[in-house]
Amino acid sequence: MEAGDELLSIGEMARASGLTVSALRFYDGAGVLAPALVDPATGYRWYATDQLPEARLLAGLRRIGMPLAELSRLLDLRGSDLAAASSLLDAHLSRLEDGLADARREISRLRALFLAPAPEDSVYPAERSGRAGFRVRLTVPDADLAAAVDAVRFAARLNPALPVLGGVWFETDGHVLRLIATDRYRMAVAELDAAPTRDGPTRAVIAPVGFVDEARALLAGSGPTTGGLTTVSLGTGSISLRARGRRISATTLDDDVPDYRRLLREATGDPEHRRVTVDASRLRQHLATAPARTVVRPADGARCAVSVLSVDPTGELTIGDHPTGELTTGADPTRELTTGADPTEPRSGSDVVRVGVNREFLLDALDALDASDPTGSGQLLLDLNGPIRPLAVRRADDSRAFSILMPIRL
Repeated sequence: MEAGDELLSIGEMARASGLTVSALRFYDGAGVLAPALVDPATGYRWYATDQLPEARLLAGLRRIGMPLAELSRLLDLRGSDLAAASSLLDAHLSRLEDGLADARREISRLRALFLAPAPEDSVYPAERSGRAGFRVRLTVPDADLAAAVDAVRFAARLNPALPVLGGVWFETDGHVLRLIATDRYRMAVAELDAAPTRDGPTRAVIAPVGFVDEARALLAGSGPTTGGLTTVSLGTGSISLRARGRRISATTLDDDVPDYRRLLREATGDPEHRRVTVDASRLRQHLATAPARTVVRPADGARCAVSVLSVDPTGELTIGDHPTGELTTGADPTRELTTGADPTEPRSGSDVVRVGVNREFLLDALDALDASDPTGSGQLLLDLNGPIRPLAVRRADDSRAFSILMPIRL
């Protein structure tokens, strides 16, 4: 960076590049896009204007679901080896096309299932009654809606085979507005209090992610002290939002709301499940340094780093599945970190609950919950329920914003 260069705040960089603030933080931690300057006193990130082209390229690669390792490689190849970059893009396109072919086969199978009754818990019964005829209108604080979007946006990912996964579900439930996003491998949920200004049945619609990003940009700068209000209207096939004298709207996507309650029950419903309290920043550091496995995801062929989390009966959390040099933190967030178990006594057996999850997805969840936390406490709860059950992550002081990560078989 040259002296006199204009600097952009992380919020300005997010708006100009199309990346979220939490994504910029994640890519800094991953060594993909480091800020030009970090304030040594506050830790606040500043970016140079000449970093914008790279950030916009990064946003585009993120939108098409490019894996982190290949994304980093493509940025390294920018402007130097067009052939190699094209080869990586073609390989990713091939994976997307394979996924589309799989989806078409699945849709053919699902058509036959329409002749059979749907399971009672597959969708919420009230949604069917709320599909047509009524518009529900609610008023919510600007800051609460902005925090809810920050908590879930990371889990929505563009998928040409299943466009609905590139949206965010908005669901009304009395005086509650619920936002849900999922890409099948993870799910994020946030609830906020709402004041209905027009009565109607419970309704759920899927907002395109472009609308959600536009809404978040409109709410930029919202905080607990700003006191602004946003009106959200959910109708048949449409969603609109009015805030700060502007109104935006979009045609909604068509699908059912996923049953996040069932997934949450799987993560926390077993009496044997383990819950631990962790400090988000310390956990993030350990995930970056602890050993991880590389796994090829069968559904799309993507390679991902898998972190193994284990909790013993004392509530001590271990990251990594090798006993030497493991980093652990316990249920007490003030406890000093240890270097792990005795190498002669590996952590295994029925008394230890362990699960493998996509490390990048877990880091995304930590960043999202951290960014949407108005208190800045940084304390999170992890619920582990074994190797084939989802991992639930939530803030320790607020159970209404949480993420669910699907397990990866070890």
